[in-house]
Amino acid sequence: MKLDVVSLDNKKSGSIDLDDAVFGLEARADLLARAVKWQLAKRRSGNHKVKGRSEVSATGTKPFRQKGTGRARQGTRVAPQMRGGGIVFGPHVRDHSHDMPKKVRKLALKTALSAKQAEGKLVILDEATLKAPKTADLVKKLAALGWGKALIIDGESIDENFARAARNIVGIDVLPSVGANVYDILRRDTLVLTKGAVDKLVERLK
Repeated sequence: MKLDVVSLDNKKSGSIDLDDAVFGLEARADLLARAVKWQLAKRRSGNHKVKGRSEVSATGTKPFRQKGTGRARQGTRVAPQMRGGGIVFGPHVRDHSHDMPKKVRKLALKTALSAKQAEGKLVILDEATLKAPKTADLVKKLAALGWGKALIIDGESIDENFARAARNIVGIDVLPSVGANVYDILRRDTLVLTKGAVDKLVERLK
């Protein structure tokens, strides 16, 4: 399939032929949901923690005598039913990540790219470069292009001036091609790929 290539000055600068094996797949919501769940689980720190009865610092003596108080008998102050006692089945430090096969990850990324293309929210940019790292200049260019919340993916590396200008703009993310992932693609309305990014992604995913 062919798509027009635009410049940051909102001018057409040719066209590009996209590979159907990467940008023309059928959208699969189940695969995208699985990939997003895998990414979010992987980034969880898992450092939530409570103290069990073996970790609570307390005296080992019996709280009160066995008989004559009218209360239920108790043998320790660290029992879960006691005030200040240990917590039963509480959260502990653990790893939330789980495995996802490489083939499935690759297919999910191709599906995400294809979904953006099918929705008409894929834009091909000739190059993401600026002469100076001026946020105000970039804001004007993005407003003319009509990009609201967008993810801009460049080739092997990101232009330093462009990255500095974009990092203060709310709703605009910039990534190199190696950082392209399903979650970031789906969380932004518009996906912008440079010609260098298209080449690298096709090379990576075919």
